[in-house]
Amino acid sequence: TKLLAVEVSVGRTGRVVPNAVLQPVFIGGITVSNATLHNYEIVSMLDIRIGDTVIVKRAGDVIPNVIAAIPALRTGDEQPILPPERCPFCNTPIIKPEDAVDYFCPNTRCPERVYRQIEFFVSRAGLDIEGLGSQTVKTLLDKGLIRDEADLFFLRAESLLELEKFAEKRVANLLAAIEAAKQRPLSQVIAALGIDGVGNTVAEALANHFNSIDALAAASVEELQQIEGIGDILAKGIVDWFADTYHRDILERLRAAGVRFEGEAKIKAGNQLTGLTFVLTGTLPTLSRDEAAALIEAHGGKVTSSVSKKTSYVLMGDSPGSKADKARQLGVPIISEDDLLGLIQNGARA
Repeated sequence: TKLLAVEVSVGRTGRVVPNAVLQPVFIGGITVSNATLHNYEIVSMLDIRIGDTVIVKRAGDVIPNVIAAIPALRTGDEQPILPPERCPFCNTPIIKPEDAVDYFCPNTRCPERVYRQIEFFVSRAGLDIEGLGSQTVKTLLDKGLIRDEADLFFLRAESLLELEKFAEKRVANLLAAIEAAKQRPLSQVIAALGIDGVGNTVAEALANHFNSIDALAAASVEELQQIEGIGDILAKGIVDWFADTYHRDILERLRAAGVRFEGEAKIKAGNQLTGLTFVLTGTLPTLSRDEAAALIEAHGGKVTSSVSKKTSYVLMGDSPGSKADKARQLGVPIISEDDLLGLIQNGARA
């Protein structure tokens, strides 16, 4: 199909993404008129131009993307696709960090970045606040009721009731959902902050290690690098995020609203697993992942997300993932739930 134009989107981390506007084409049961171009490096490498006849694929039958142009069909009127010099949403000069593939809008107050961050903050990957979809977030921003995610916790029924389609029951349910979100686990709060590279797994590791937002915010690059799975680039990104005055202001208002900043007090039941590191994979017979992790930690053990030579045991249940294969490759012992309980009961050591 034809690539008619390119629209630029900016994500919550400031990443600038070129998106193709296509002549509508039917692929895999749906009509596709937009597709991702991923980044400008790929665009340059594939020499894709505005006006080209292109090949579009639905990756995993979900996200359409342009995979190639057909140069033989060019007329000479095609235009190169170049990164914008300024953010189309806030007019801030675009930057390309050293060794990075992507271009970024560096303005943390960019209205599009703020919108995308709030959208993420309330999503299932964030605090999972029911009733706060993308359109509702946009309405609240457009009406000036919120400026950032912290403002959500200071919304008042009177202001919401003035909005179109916001009846009393909807407003009551929304405010109740926002109130409930204050008590989300620390790992979920950390993930919802939207720090680049900090998904659920890393957020859980950070919560387990620091057990509070304040301790995490005070951590150095060196301290963060001690946590398995966190390298120097991610560690520096985390430190830089907490050093930003805009983010510090949001954190203080989240604290003032009563959002949980502390982890659960860890119950110490014994020290039988002190010095041992575990990785969990698969579905256990009686314990959930969280319960197994809590049990290990309560007896002095440590739970990490990836298998390495430093791993003492891989605790495996049904339908294990690639972690079991990695354990076998590295010669790391694989144990069952019963084996774990035996270690605790007998006080075994690695």
